[in-house]
Amino acid sequence: MSAEPRPALATLIWRVFIPFALAYFLSYIFRGVNAVIFPYLERDIGITAADLGLLTSAFFLFFAGCQPILGVMLDRFGPRRVQTVLMATAAVGSVLFALSGTLGELILARILIGLGFAGGLMAAIKAITLWYPPERWGLVTGFHMTAGGVGAIAATLPVEWSLSVVSWQGLFFWLAGACVAVSAIVFTTVPERAGTAAQGSYASQFRAIGTVLGDGFFWRVQPLLTFQQVAYIACMTLWIGPWLRDVGGVADKAARADLQLAAAVSMTVGFALSGVIAAGLRRVGIGDFASGSIASLLFALTCGWIAFLPALHPVLPWILFAFLGAYPIQFMPLMTRAFPAELAGRVSTSCNLVVFVVIFAGQWAIGHVVDLWPRTAQGYAPDGYRWAFGALFILQLFGLLWLTFSRARPLTERAAA
Repeated sequence: MSAEPRPALATLIWRVFIPFALAYFLSYIFRGVNAVIFPYLERDIGITAADLGLLTSAFFLFFAGCQPILGVMLDRFGPRRVQTVLMATAAVGSVLFALSGTLGELILARILIGLGFAGGLMAAIKAITLWYPPERWGLVTGFHMTAGGVGAIAATLPVEWSLSVVSWQGLFFWLAGACVAVSAIVFTTVPERAGTAAQGSYASQFRAIGTVLGDGFFWRVQPLLTFQQVAYIACMTLWIGPWLRDVGGVADKAARADLQLAAAVSMTVGFALSGVIAAGLRRVGIGDFASGSIASLLFALTCGWIAFLPALHPVLPWILFAFLGAYPIQFMPLMTRAFPAELAGRVSTSCNLVVFVVIFAGQWAIGHVVDLWPRTAQGYAPDGYRWAFGALFILQLFGLLWLTFSRARPLTERAAA
């Protein structure tokens, strides 16, 4: 890495942190908007639960598929140029979504939106590794995730309110304009850091992805991170809304939006505190690996609560779910530090590749499981949710056991030995 001095903190905030945070803010609006607009899509397009799961997961299809290329592009061309192009792509997808009249058209538009936001976190992590010292990566990543949490908040009650002013199609035209604006901000504001571009041929850079994907430590952490994120993202971006209607008994759309807002606030607080808590725990001798594992266990137990004990309380477990699920993002800086710095983009995108391929399949599978039971007068049958969420709970327990009993060490430690 270049010895070029880092700018002052205020400069980093305005020129590095905020532009990427704005992009991530929009990413979470698009991730979560289907949890609010799904009744309109059911009414206007006639989609089923399986269709809804497929449509929502389509966001993650190209999101996942482009991750290997994205990692090479981030390491070679830098986050500024890559994120500018991606945000423009998201704008095109949003316009197409607004113009869609069939499920197939909605899916195509959703794929383009997912492609556009494929670098929402990964480009930011690359920028963080370029401009911040390693000991701050977890803290800054947590604050960056907070911007996503604010976007998730905006995707609840504010979106519900906006639908009283404009149609869902009009909402997506406005979101397209926001994507264009953020694309321009990233291009004109974010600096380039000289001497940090990955060297060598494209072939050698793509081969480095194999080094990451073939590493034992990567696969020690990745199953738990993947299963946890499948549960978290699938539920927070879609299934919390239908669950509240069909299992929690919250029939009123505005009341559901209020509860989703509360969960989104809890998630935002969780993101904001994750890096702070991790830093505090490190000072008392509890490392990121241990604290992430503990948080993941508590999150898995909360998922089990939602699956098997919904009558115990219809809202409290969702608040805990939203808060606890934010913490294991601290595994991402830990994974990045486990590899040489020049692989930062490819490490983070390799994590995302695995996570979002499984999210695509998992989101769709949840819809299929829910659809196995006949619909009720309110919506979908509670038994379908119980089986789907119970499977998510069991998968997370498997990931925790694998993490506990595996002894694979980070590549940087093995190289130094």
